[in-house]
Amino acid sequence: MKIFLPLMKQYRFKIVSNMGGANPQCAIYKIKQIAGELGIKGLKIAMVTGDDITSQIHEYDNYSLIESRTTIGLTQNIISANVYLGADSISQALDDGADIVITGRVADPSLFVGPIIHEFHWKADDYPKIGQAILTGHLMECCAQLTGGYYADPGYKEVPDLDRLGHPIAEINEMGEVFFTKPENSGGLVNVDICKEQLLYEIGNPAAYITPDGIADFTNVFFKQVSDHTVSAQGALSHGITDTYKVNLAYEDGYIGIGEVSFGGQNSLERAKLAADIIKKRWEIIRIKPLRHQFDYIGFNSLYKSNISTKIHSGTIPEIRLRVSVHTKNELDAHKLIRELQCMYINGPAGSSGIASHIETVLSIDSFLIPRKYVKPNYICEVL
Repeated sequence: MKIFLPLMKQYRFKIVSNMGGANPQCAIYKIKQIAGELGIKGLKIAMVTGDDITSQIHEYDNYSLIESRTTIGLTQNIISANVYLGADSISQALDDGADIVITGRVADPSLFVGPIIHEFHWKADDYPKIGQAILTGHLMECCAQLTGGYYADPGYKEVPDLDRLGHPIAEINEMGEVFFTKPENSGGLVNVDICKEQLLYEIGNPAAYITPDGIADFTNVFFKQVSDHTVSAQGALSHGITDTYKVNLAYEDGYIGIGEVSFGGQNSLERAKLAADIIKKRWEIIRIKPLRHQFDYIGFNSLYKSNISTKIHSGTIPEIRLRVSVHTKNELDAHKLIRELQCMYINGPAGSSGIASHIETVLSIDSFLIPRKYVKPNYICEVL
């Protein structure tokens, strides 16, 4: 904001951001403080409200959680519950003259859908245009992933000048035609293949990508390379909104202990497997059983288990890092279980090095659906 507030005053552009996170009130307080230090006045700032339902969470005790398949009432130590709001309050705040709109939890595409609806006054049942707005937000939401970030693969997919990676720019008109590009002379690139990858990113069913602003259908989206770093996109649709919002529920969920140790040279994988076997037997001796545990062999199968590693490795593995993770109800058990890995320096296989470990509280996330009628999105405006 120290950079952008003076530029806003000069060029009169607007900012919409979910930088409020879990505490939009303090975000706005900080923005006002910075504006005061810079002597900037006259900007209208809005805070979107209604996403935080933590204080009412036990009104929904009988609601089912999607991931854990239990109920909210059986969940202990709840920390927060936030609704994924949509674009409505953002566009309304902009209609009210807001220069800056700060939100808490909103769906990422909605940060773009809100300004688009404000600018063109599109209606919720204008399905092709709303679909294009959601498409725009979806492609833009992860920023430089649209200009080559998360895309580069040396020798296969080259991206120039990633050290100067440019941020993407979306240009959309009142007909819903959208073009994606980036600043001149910046690093990265914008091409059809990148747009295709980003289209499929995190959406589940491409025929029914559910957002608060509409159920997007991307199955007929067509990308066209217009110039070196400009791609057009068309063909997205919306099938209308659902009668529910998604809610993120965060709760304390015990402790996780993580320990790691490295083995190098010939037979490193077998020595790491021996260390793991010793640790498992030690757990039986000390009679502490974790709620969950996992042994990973980093450099061999820590990402995909045996699905890839057993098929592509050459048979000689120069180094392995054994990672042990445990999930426990209490902190002391986590310490005792991970301590057994720490003992591998002198009690385990030859050639161990680089032992490290830590214990931390587990913050778990689950979600559930809540009827829209129970959620009251709104905004509060004030002038800096």
